[in-house]
Amino acid sequence: MAESQAPTSPKSGSGCFSKLLGLVLISGLTTAVYFISQAQDLSDLQTKNSSPPDLKVALKEAIRNDAPLTLSEGEINRWLAQTLVAKQGGLLAEKISLDRVCVRLQNQRAEIIMLRHCFGYPFTVSMYLKIERSLDDTGPITTIRPTGGPYLADYPYPPIGGRFGKLVVPQGFLHLILPSYERLAAQFSEEINLAVVKMWRVRIEPQKLILDPREPLGNRGMPQTF
Repeated sequence: MAESQAPTSPKSGSGCFSKLLGLVLISGLTTAVYFISQAQDLSDLQTKNSSPPDLKVALKEAIRNDAPLTLSEGEINRWLAQTLVAKQGGLLAEKISLDRVCVRLQNQRAEIIMLRHCFGYPFTVSMYLKIERSLDDTGPITTIRPTGGPYLADYPYPPIGGRFGKLVVPQGFLHLILPSYERLAAQFSEEINLAVVKMWRVRIEPQKLILDPREPLGNRGMPQTF
């Protein structure tokens, strides 16, 4: 009588696939943690050595005189360094310090960067911002969007939100750092109102911010975003 052969167990193939998937996930997570722990390079930022203008005064004068104002990246960063009161609260206040907040101005977007030291090591987080202006029956409407645009031109979602260390993260991850940026914005609420809300046109270009309070002639025919 012929001996019956035991059927081949299908678990061996699925087991190998599970192990391979696990290795890929662990490898990806390890790589992500490594890049998060590496502070981004800030050496490309402009830091003008001369004393920066009093930003609040300069904005008020531009609005009063109905004249455009251009601020360089270096002027903004020097002003931030001189005026920002950086405090870190919570249980780890003695081990984590907020040392610097700076701005990188690029084409149509700004990157707001926070530099901290955690247990003696530098650590950075950043948020990209875009400013959009639209018109309705009551006048201009300003929207500040926490986005750096799409990862790929043909795929708008998910949009880029910022960077944790050197790792570029999607917009949804910004919820982890949003409270810090809300506190930062609260410190400069008047300057933000003057620079963004009170201006008719706001344009972000590489290493400069161009603000124009002049109402465009025939603005009824203007496009809905500008």
